[in-house]
Amino acid sequence: MALSVAMAVDATASTSNRWSMASLWSALPSSSKSAASTMRFPSSRCQCPRQSISLSRTRRQQQQRPVLTRSFTALNPLSSSSLGFSDNSTFGYAFPSVDNGSRFFAMRHGRRVPKLNRPPDQRRALLRGLTTQLLKHGRIKTTRARASAMRKYVDKMITLAKDGSLHKRRQALGFIYEKQIVHALFAEVPDRYGERNGGYTRIIRTLPRRGDNAPMAYIELV
Repeated sequence: MALSVAMAVDATASTSNRWSMASLWSALPSSSKSAASTMRFPSSRCQCPRQSISLSRTRRQQQQRPVLTRSFTALNPLSSSSLGFSDNSTFGYAFPSVDNGSRFFAMRHGRRVPKLNRPPDQRRALLRGLTTQLLKHGRIKTTRARASAMRKYVDKMITLAKDGSLHKRRQALGFIYEKQIVHALFAEVPDRYGERNGGYTRIIRTLPRRGDNAPMAYIELV
């Protein structure tokens, strides 16, 4: 009995369920435009006609627009009005970018200047101190990166001492911290390295440092 009643109701609904545009707008509640724009029609095929789907196509396209994140306005090469947005959106909408969760660094192909995790003034002071200690003691223990970085400065000081002029002596005094080491260097270098053209230092690798496992090495004068 109930099955026959349901079939009769479906038959009458299929014949009378032909809506037009005027009947659709008349069926909407008389409220503000914002409320009418936020209404949702049922998505089942039996209850929603084809005309209502075509009517809300533009609304679905607006909802499928990608969500943009806020960013600093100075980074935006295009104004927000030119993109059609009233808020300050990121420039990723106009320029595609790849974010893999890592930091971006400038490409340093040659790496001619070892940074040693220090700014330029502190890095120069560190290299000057290491050069002074090596010329004073003849052999020191430091990390491999520092030993490789200070090697060319030690060779340069010995090259200045081989020349022996007053100008070269003043250049060495401006780099080495202790004055007595400069005078002793200019007095001993011509006899010790007079026949050698470069390669005045030697780096010997040793065990890593205890604590942070940093690679260590001895650097000494040949």
